[in-house]
Amino acid sequence: MNKVIFDTETTGFDPKNCKLVEIGAIEIDENNQPTGAVFHTYINPEQIVPDEVVQIHGLTTDYLKDFPTFDEIKDDFLKFIDGKELIAHNISFDLSFLNHELGFELTNKMTDTLKLAKAAFPNMRCNLDALCERFGINTNKRDVHGALLDAELLSQVYCKLVRKK
Repeated sequence: MNKVIFDTETTGFDPKNCKLVEIGAIEIDENNQPTGAVFHTYINPEQIVPDEVVQIHGLTTDYLKDFPTFDEIKDDFLKFIDGKELIAHNISFDLSFLNHELGFELTNKMTDTLKLAKAAFPNMRCNLDALCERFGINTNKRDVHGALLDAELLSQVYCKLVRKK
């Protein structure tokens, strides 16, 4: 079974009041090698992106206004993830937004790399930056959070975490 490592960016922390603004996803095969298939889109959230959130991912309301809405991209995303295991860091956060915007819960097999990292490194910081540093993964291109870049970094972290088992 192929897997999809993904990340999202949002307008805030509450999926009932906030929206997705970016999805980045990378497909890997059963040997954890990239297949070359990538899904990436910015999303018009049809709401204001608060300044404090813009500081996290750099995506402003004005920048996002001409991108498609979630309804316009959801079928392509669902096709991309169909039948594949979903992998994300703190997956419950990303899923809460996806499920809310979809109006139903995804039933794919799920893996949370945060749980894997906490099991591998008890009592240590396990956010993506700390894991990249621990595994010697270069994050020089990362000035702000970006869904596709974070998915790329997470794919490297995931491969090291599953080899560590």
